[in-house]
Amino acid sequence: MRSDATRNREAILRATEELLAAHGAEHISLDRVAAAAGVGKGTLFRRFGSRTGLFQELLAERAAALALAIETPGSALGPGTPPEDRLPAFLDELCELAERNLALFAAHERACAEDKYRDPTYLRWHAHVTNLIAEARPEGGLDAEFAAHALLGCFDADLARHVMADGGAARLKSAVRGLAESLLQGAATP
Repeated sequence: MRSDATRNREAILRATEELLAAHGAEHISLDRVAAAAGVGKGTLFRRFGSRTGLFQELLAERAAALALAIETPGSALGPGTPPEDRLPAFLDELCELAERNLALFAAHERACAEDKYRDPTYLRWHAHVTNLIAEARPEGGLDAEFAAHALLGCFDADLARHVMADGGAARLKSAVRGLAESLLQGAATP
C-alpha cells in the first residue's frame, strides 16, 4: 500500500510540473492533474487537500535540497559559516531555485495569495534569513524580520521573470546580493 502512495505522489507531482511547464498555472485544475497522473481525483484530494496544498508540497519538495544544505555543517549554507557568507550563499541558491522553477513560484504565489506569509516553505526561509541578518548585525539598527521579507520579496515570480528577461539569473543573483550587502552594511552604521 505504501509503495502505491509513494508512486501516486510522485506521479501527481511530476504531472503538475509538466502541466505547469506546458500551460502555466492558470490552466491547471485538479481534474487535469489527476488525469495526467493517472490517479483519481479523490487520491489527489486525500494527499494534498487542494490546489494550494499541491503547489505547497511541490515547492517544498523542490526546496528540500536547500533546506538540507542550511542544516549541514561545513557547507557554505550551513552552521559554522559566518552569517555574512551564509546569507548571500542562501540567496544565490534561492535565485537558482527560482530560475529552475519560475512557473511553480508563480503558481504557488497565486494559490497561496491570501496566506502567503504563513506558507510553511516561506516561513522556513523567512526565519532563516531573519536569523542570519540578526546574527550578522547583533547591534540592531535594522528590523531583521522586515529586511528578510524585503529580500524574499525579490523572488516574487513576476519580478524575477522581469529582471531575468534582461540579464538572466545572473542579473537577479547580482541584484539580490547587492541588496543584501547594502542592508547589512547599512545596519552596521548608526
